[in-house]
Amino acid sequence: MDFVKRYLVPRLIQYVTVMLIGVTVVFLIPRISPTDPVNEAIGRMTARGQTMDPEVIEQMIETMKELYGLTGSNWQQYWQFWGRLFRADFGASFSQFPAPVGALIRQAMPWTIGLLLTSTLLSWVLGTIIGGLSGFFSDKRWGRAVEVVFMAVRPIPYYIMALAMVIIFAYLIPVFPLAGGFSIGTRPSFSIRFVLDVLYHGLLPALSLVIVGMGAWFLQMRSLSTTIVGEDYVTFAESAGLPRGKIIFSYTIRNAMLPQITGLALSLGMIFGGALITEQVFSYPGIGSLLYTAIVMSDYNLIMGVTIFSIFAIATAVLVIDLIYPLFDPRVRYQ
Repeated sequence: MDFVKRYLVPRLIQYVTVMLIGVTVVFLIPRISPTDPVNEAIGRMTARGQTMDPEVIEQMIETMKELYGLTGSNWQQYWQFWGRLFRADFGASFSQFPAPVGALIRQAMPWTIGLLLTSTLLSWVLGTIIGGLSGFFSDKRWGRAVEVVFMAVRPIPYYIMALAMVIIFAYLIPVFPLAGGFSIGTRPSFSIRFVLDVLYHGLLPALSLVIVGMGAWFLQMRSLSTTIVGEDYVTFAESAGLPRGKIIFSYTIRNAMLPQITGLALSLGMIFGGALITEQVFSYPGIGSLLYTAIVMSDYNLIMGVTIFSIFAIATAVLVIDLIYPLFDPRVRYQ
């Protein structure tokens, strides 16, 4: 009961507060923006040379305002916005009209999750382990050499790494395809052939994300483990003659990785926003490409749908990590 009162309830209140603030900000930004989504849509039609009767234009404006949820006062729009949100109804996409926003997100989400979830977990595991070993053996030559390599890789933006991968392994040495999530003409299915084709197309963008991501996790883990190596309990364990492997993994890496777990939760939440530029570089059919199209086409419904989904994912990931954190850190349980 004390756990529920002192630990669970405050975090649930924080979770609800973050969701309320986040959704409210998403609601307000399009309405204080200098651009009008309805006028943008009408302007694109007239720019293509389409001539329409003024009455038809007025009817289209009213219909678009209803689809965008812009009818009524701001308070009425706000409550209507929440009502649509609880029904998971983000309206129709204007860049891909009349497809519903929810359907477009569901189509793109498996691609983004498959690419970013795999690359995030892989970079986290490799960066954490290698960083912990390098921190423990910081006096060794190989530990310093690995640090230099990752310090050189870390500042490189992931989209620059993606461009380099495309130039080297898809153009100069054509080992991987230039773009796409699967081969042209292939019909999506659950067959082994299609799965291998998807993995083949996703390997290069995933590799660009893993290399850069490893740099960040490595440097953070190395800094933490280097500090922990000098703690009294590690020194005592070494003087007691405990096995080197137990000291490294149970005493050093286990204690140093606690901040890494929090960082992983945030990273897992943010994958639902997509790796926008990487997906554009590789023409990968994920959330990032979907969001880019929505921004270019001023598709406010689609932008709000992706943004709200990302807010929900990040807040939920942080809540889950907060709830299971006592399993990793006994000090939280004792408090």
